Amino acid sequence: MSERIAVCPGSFDPITNGHIDIIRRGLGVFDKVVVAVGHNALKQDLFTTEEKVEMIKECVAPSNGRISVDVFEGLLVDYVKKIGACAILRGLRVVSDFEWEMQLSLMNRKLYGEVDTYFLMTDFRNLFVSSTIIKATVSAGGSVRGLVPDPVLYKLKEKFPFMNTD
Repeated sequence: MSERIAVCPGSFDPITNGHIDIIRRGLGVFDKVVVAVGHNALKQDLFTTEEKVEMIKECVAPSNGRISVDVFEGLLVDYVKKIGACAILRGLRVVSDFEWEMQLSLMNRKLYGEVDTYFLMTDFRNLFVSSTIIKATVSAGGSVRGLVPDPVLYKLKEKFPFMNTD
């Protein structure tokens, strides 16, 4: 029986506790989860790809090798094929997330019919959390403690020294 690998893609700018929740819960379904950092041309990044990978590795380190972090460019389905994954793992917060994610899932199925997308509902504590909201809050001096892992909090403090860390 072959190893069941899921790819959890995103821009992760920055990774949040909501992302971590989805990644860890994915291990209940899959043998391995690959966190795949991609570039979203529709967004302006705060962190470099290298910084994102470093933060993610720090946040998922005690995973006994079942979580890995990688970078991809181009089509997600090409990356999924390349590493031999059977699934794409995505988190959902609200109905509008589902509408967008369903469209992406259908396009991915059209491009590569052998991949399935698995959706996990985020934990209720993370329903309102997104990387965009995190960046907006810290840029205005607010605290995001408890919404992002500590390694991310420290990196955000480097970018926004005036940020409240209470």
